[in-house]
Amino acid sequence: MKTKVMLAVLLVMLFVVPVTFAQEPVTITFWHTYNEVSAENQMLTETLIPAFEAAHPEINVESVAYPYDGFRQALLTSAAGGEGPDLVRLDIIWSPEFAAQGILLNLSENMSDFQTFADAVFPGPLSTNAYDGAYYGLPLDTNTRVFIYNPAVMPEAPETIDDLAAMCESLPEGSFLFSDGGTSGWNMLPWIWSFGGDITDPDITTSTGYVNGEQSVAAIQFLTDMVQSGCFSDGYIGSGLDTWGGYFGGTISSMLEGPWFYPTLEQQYPDFEAAAALMPAGDGGHISVVGGENIVVMASSQQQAAALEFLRFTQSDEYQLQMSTVGQLTVLSSLLENEYFTDHPYYGVFLDQLQTAKARTPHPAYNEIETVLSDAAQLALRGEMSAQEAMDLAAEEIDALLAGS
Repeated sequence: MKTKVMLAVLLVMLFVVPVTFAQEPVTITFWHTYNEVSAENQMLTETLIPAFEAAHPEINVESVAYPYDGFRQALLTSAAGGEGPDLVRLDIIWSPEFAAQGILLNLSENMSDFQTFADAVFPGPLSTNAYDGAYYGLPLDTNTRVFIYNPAVMPEAPETIDDLAAMCESLPEGSFLFSDGGTSGWNMLPWIWSFGGDITDPDITTSTGYVNGEQSVAAIQFLTDMVQSGCFSDGYIGSGLDTWGGYFGGTISSMLEGPWFYPTLEQQYPDFEAAAALMPAGDGGHISVVGGENIVVMASSQQQAAALEFLRFTQSDEYQLQMSTVGQLTVLSSLLENEYFTDHPYYGVFLDQLQTAKARTPHPAYNEIETVLSDAAQLALRGEMSAQEAMDLAAEEIDALLAGS
């Protein structure tokens, strides 16, 4: 009888008293292209993700490293199947393309504090996340190219492009004043922008009057004159000249390079003296090109709230400072005043350049636009067309791409 009573009591308690169970943490996946054995990946997986998980015990972060080659296609394939990661470290030139396909979460609409984070980053890197009036990511890391020169043959940096051109007169025989390795946007845009030109109008609706406008044509003409005169190297037009080899060998006086230049300098050429300055200015100012990656949330993510929380963490001083120590330059303008950067031997000039650096045209067809620009510049630099003719041809082809033809 007592046993029956006890069973009855237990049954009553089971229905009356709520039973609670510990909620299992959700897991979000973060795809990126850090090499698995790199310092960046070690910082992410051994320091930063554990710090985030300690502060957010309800969220686990799974880090998945991919090789860069094939990464874009892997993302597109996974998105087409409704699968894939929650977050991605995405090359900035892919962001508009992915946004146009509906693959990325619109942060402008789905992140209530988005503007607070947007206001904290450099405008150039932020602009690479824009598409059709909205933002689909935030900058994660950034870089830009600055003017690297050899003070043994160039005692001071040229303030302007005219100052640089004047140095051709005293160029030692058998050497080049400047060199670069092609005519992609990465190579050509710092000159076009610094001359005051551009590829399209601000709304990215037309190229006519911009890529073939007076300032853009002047930039291409300048480079053509410099290459054909022998003042600048013919690396622009595919000679195969090794710019870094020539620089360290003393036959190339200057080049544009990113912050990755310095670790090579320190490791392989510790006794070589190098100096850095802003891109020489033209009518448009000291303008260089933005590189780097964005962090985005996939529209297919089933854990968007948790993914957004990790995205916020990547914008923190803690995350940005730690990743800067392994070569991932910060996107936060407020950190310009941090002693790590004010005392840093070379980051300062890159951060100064980032204040005016611009992003390559944020458009889904950018890869095709860049090919058109590169081909047109080749025609001019090789002397096969005048700069105006080549840029007129480019304007016509880019307009067709912008129209979706």
